[in-house]
Amino acid sequence: MVFSSIIFIFYFLPVFLLGYVLTGWRTGVLLAGSVAFYVWGEGAWIGLLLALIGLNHAAAIAMDRAPSEHWRRILLIGTVSLDLAILGAFKYAGFLAESLNLVLPGDPVPVAHLRMPLGISFFTFQLVSYLVDVARRTTPVETRLDRFAAYILMFPHLIAGPIVRYADLRAEMAADRRASGHTGLGFQYFIIGLCQKVLVANSLAPLADQAFGLSPGQLSAPAAWLGLVAYSLQIYFDFCGYSNMAIGLAFMLGFTFPKNFDHPYASRSLTEFWRRWHMSLSAWFRDYVYIPLGGNRAGQIKTIRNLMIVFFLTGLWHGAAWTFVIWGLFHGSFLMLERFGLGRVLERLPRGVEHVYALGVVMLGWVFFRADSLPAALAYLQALVRPGTLGVDMAVLLDAQGLMALTAGTVLAFPVLPALMRRLGAPLAAAPSDLAPHLDTRAVPVLPVPVLALGFVLSIALLASSSLNPFLYFRF
Repeated sequence: MVFSSIIFIFYFLPVFLLGYVLTGWRTGVLLAGSVAFYVWGEGAWIGLLLALIGLNHAAAIAMDRAPSEHWRRILLIGTVSLDLAILGAFKYAGFLAESLNLVLPGDPVPVAHLRMPLGISFFTFQLVSYLVDVARRTTPVETRLDRFAAYILMFPHLIAGPIVRYADLRAEMAADRRASGHTGLGFQYFIIGLCQKVLVANSLAPLADQAFGLSPGQLSAPAAWLGLVAYSLQIYFDFCGYSNMAIGLAFMLGFTFPKNFDHPYASRSLTEFWRRWHMSLSAWFRDYVYIPLGGNRAGQIKTIRNLMIVFFLTGLWHGAAWTFVIWGLFHGSFLMLERFGLGRVLERLPRGVEHVYALGVVMLGWVFFRADSLPAALAYLQALVRPGTLGVDMAVLLDAQGLMALTAGTVLAFPVLPALMRRLGAPLAAAPSDLAPHLDTRAVPVLPVPVLALGFVLSIALLASSSLNPFLYFRF
């Protein structure tokens, strides 16, 4: 069950919100509703998730009460290792076996492809961040199991983020969240995210799928570029839209989630792109991998090493395939070049050239991210310069809906709408809760109700008339 589905919008969400508002046991309702949401989408693995929650809760309490730093470290390393081992077994065991079979002689290593529990990458990272913060004593331990379970299981962020740290929600977990004052803003975020997901991402999916599904000989440069633009917009609006729906749901429940996207395609460098794209993941790797490795404090060689480790892991986090690893290292290489000279060159170039450079590198990287294999990615890159026409296969898909989605996505991928709303004097709403002042405090323009209503109706109409409703990040 995804947020952009008829069942969620018209059945699950109204029933849940009614119970959440009317009952006095808000943590219990949130926990029960989140368990029901997960069971509905991935019932087989709820036992594993509950066991991990209980184990990590007990480990955090034991760390807090440990008699020495030595025992705290042992508990931390042991529990985090178990969390990551479970993630590795489900997500990477088959990939590791296949990779070993490519290089090792003799009998092949058995390949086991286990069905991944929904959202395992996201909730594992949240468990790890909580344990590390407790061990560092930057976050007080949560002694109440129901609150800790509600934090991990909270359905707005459970399966696709943003990656929310317990420190961001701790004060709100204990507050009367029904009186947050951000319900209207929550509905706006949810509807905007729904429009991004359904009207843009879903409408561009056939174009991207068709282009990346053609054989290398059938793909010409116009078709390849059209497919690449479609996919670049699809993955942004798919994930950004889902993140905005999650942030909106959190506001409805009285919680404040961190911002996850900030118009990344408007960046002028890869360094800036990673400050704007999947911001909660970037911050997680910065705080729990890059800085502990030494960051940029130990000389150029170790800084390069740390950057490449982070982006190797970033690629691997997104998927168990060499294409994802290459995508991560591709980005890491450009960040390294920008840090050691290219960044200074870019600063002396016209702004338009900087934008073209950043967007071009990001889009070429998406080829590795989207392709099914490394040979397919290399063939697609070659097709980007192969002469030819658009082709009947692509021309048929470029109908009125596809053209509108392509045009709207291209414009809205840049901060045009917020600038226009501010120019027109639209009222502003302060997004964060008073209980989370450390999060992004920038106000957002309030869209007119008729505009939101129209977007909601169009999205529902498209959902009702089409069976196509993919969510790209489910595979991660």
